[in-house]
Amino acid sequence: MKWCALARRWLFFLVFLLAWQWITSSVGNPYFPPPWRILGAAGHAWFGDGAFTGDVLPSLGRLFLGWLIAVMIGVPVGLALGRSPVLTDYVSPLLFFARSVPAILLVPVFLLVLGFEPRMEIAMILFGTIWPILLNSIDGARSVDEVKLETCRAFRIRGPRRVAGVLLPAAAPKIFAGMRLALSIAIILMVVSELVGVTSGIGFRMINAQGNFLFPEMWAWIVLVSVLGYLLNALLAQVERRALAWHQGFTG
Repeated sequence: MKWCALARRWLFFLVFLLAWQWITSSVGNPYFPPPWRILGAAGHAWFGDGAFTGDVLPSLGRLFLGWLIAVMIGVPVGLALGRSPVLTDYVSPLLFFARSVPAILLVPVFLLVLGFEPRMEIAMILFGTIWPILLNSIDGARSVDEVKLETCRAFRIRGPRRVAGVLLPAAAPKIFAGMRLALSIAIILMVVSELVGVTSGIGFRMINAQGNFLFPEMWAWIVLVSVLGYLLNALLAQVERRALAWHQGFTG
């Protein structure tokens, strides 16, 4: 059944590509080239002129670094706030205010403070991705079964042992949900941060192709972002499925 469902998905995708090819070939609009032309431009765009090592890999490195820093900060802070209702009440207005500010609007601020450097892109990704991780970690820590916490108190399990043995496993489903949402946001911010004032990266290559009227190449970079998003989400879903295999009722 699993293979049948997978085959149906790819069959639908193939039908979509064929329809796209037929419509774009019939219309002949230069701004919307057919998939065959995009595929032909993709090889040179992704791997020619050192693009893979000079643009794709650095973009992925900045994406992962910003996302990982958000995870390393958001999870422990979220767990701490989730188990301290009083402290959460104090900081929640500030958290929701900061969360309401789109990271894209802060591009001028990041450029002014950090300059046209990779750390600006990393900081932008970090700011945009930390909120879903932080808030989901808070929610996960709040949902821990009180019976488990009472058991920890009875057996005098405190500190790191209680966090690693009780809080983190119980909050893990919601933490992973926040991490997956943050990863999708990180991909968007990776591209946006490379559209202004930089000379490398996927976003730079895409906007450069658009400025030079290389529309098949521009679409090739858009396709690459979509493929990367799909693969990274699938990879994280596999990690989540293995990490939460013990969780009753978890299906991924």
